[in-house]
Amino acid sequence: MSEDSRGGGRRAAGRRRRKPPKRRRPLVIAAWSAAAVVLLGGAGLGWFYFHLNGNLKTVDIDQALGTDRPQNVDNGSMDILVLGSDSRGGANSEYGQDDGGSARSDTAMIVHLYEGHKQATVVSIPRDTMVNRPACTTANGKTDRGSSRSQFNESFTIGGAACAVKTVEKMSGIRMDHYVEVDFTGFKKIIDNLGGVQLTTTKPIKDGSSHLDLPAGANKLGGEQALGLVRTRKSVGDGSDLGRIQLQQAFMKALIKQVKGIGLFDNPKRLLDLADTGTKALTTDKALGDVKSLMGFAQSLQGIDAQSMKMITLPVTQDARDHDRVAPLTKESQLVWNALLADQPVPAEATANSMGDKGTAGQIVQ
Repeated sequence: MSEDSRGGGRRAAGRRRRKPPKRRRPLVIAAWSAAAVVLLGGAGLGWFYFHLNGNLKTVDIDQALGTDRPQNVDNGSMDILVLGSDSRGGANSEYGQDDGGSARSDTAMIVHLYEGHKQATVVSIPRDTMVNRPACTTANGKTDRGSSRSQFNESFTIGGAACAVKTVEKMSGIRMDHYVEVDFTGFKKIIDNLGGVQLTTTKPIKDGSSHLDLPAGANKLGGEQALGLVRTRKSVGDGSDLGRIQLQQAFMKALIKQVKGIGLFDNPKRLLDLADTGTKALTTDKALGDVKSLMGFAQSLQGIDAQSMKMITLPVTQDARDHDRVAPLTKESQLVWNALLADQPVPAEATANSMGDKGTAGQIVQ
C-alpha cells in the first residue's frame, strides 16, 4: 500500500491516482458527514488518537475483489460508495428482526467528487432496484453464483461490503475509491452529540413503522427522530422507497448546513464525543482504516457544502414483473454512468423520465 496525499494517508494499490498537484476534496453523506467533520480536530487529540483507532472497523475491499474490477480512471475525480446498514443485531434489535437474521443495506449512495473537489454529484440507488447480481463470496467463505434478477440490497445481505461494491461496480462500470458504512445506532448517537438537526417540515409526518411523529413547522430532531425521518416511507409521497430517498437527500443537506454552522471547535467536549461516536459508528475500506488516513479524508470536506452538491436518484421505472420493485432505465442510467466516468455533470435528460426524482416527498423537508 503506497502513500497518497488524497486521503491523508494510505490507499490501496490500484486505486485511481490523482494529477499532481491537485488536492482531493472528498465528501460522504449524512451521519458520515458529521463523523468526518469532527475528526478535523484529531491532530490535537494526543492520547485519544489510539482510542479512536481502536474504534474503527474495516473491510479489505481490494483483497476481496482482486482484479475483477473496473479499470482506474486518472481524471482527478473520486467515487465513494456509502451504505446505511439496517442490521438488527445488538442495539439495533429494537427496530425489528432481519429477514433470515442477516444485515441489509437500507441506504445506498454513490458520491462522485469532481476534479478539484469543489462540487459533487450524489446518486441514490433504491434498495428495491432489480439488478444483475454478480457472483460473490459469502460470510462463511462459500461462493454465491449471483443472479440475473435480484433486489439491489440483497448483495449486502449475501456478501457484505465487498459484494455491495462489486454489484455497484458491475452495474456502473465505475471503480469505487472508498467504502463507508454507518449503522442505525451510530447514526442516532452522532445526531444527539451534534445537539440535534434543525429543519422545517411543510406538513405533519406521522409514520408508525419508523416511530416518527413530527408536526408541521420548525423542528429540532434528536437522534431517534432523525433516524425515523430517514427511514420513513409509507406516510410520505407514494409510500415507496423513492419517497424515502427524497427525505434522506433533504436531511443530508440540512445536516451538512448544521455541521458547518455550529462551531464544533469552540466546544472541545462535543468535539471529542463526536469523534468517539463517529469512529464507533463507521466501517470503512482498509485504506481509511486508521485515524491518520481518516483525518486527512475528513479535512477535504471543507470545500463541499449543500449548494455545491447535485442529488439525483438512479433513473428507474416500475419493474415489469413486480410492480412493488423498480428497474433501471437502461439508456438513462448509462447517461449517468458515462457522465461520472468522464467527470462531467449528469445531463438533465438522464432523469427526465425517471420515477426516482418525481413526487413531493422531498419538498416536505426544508
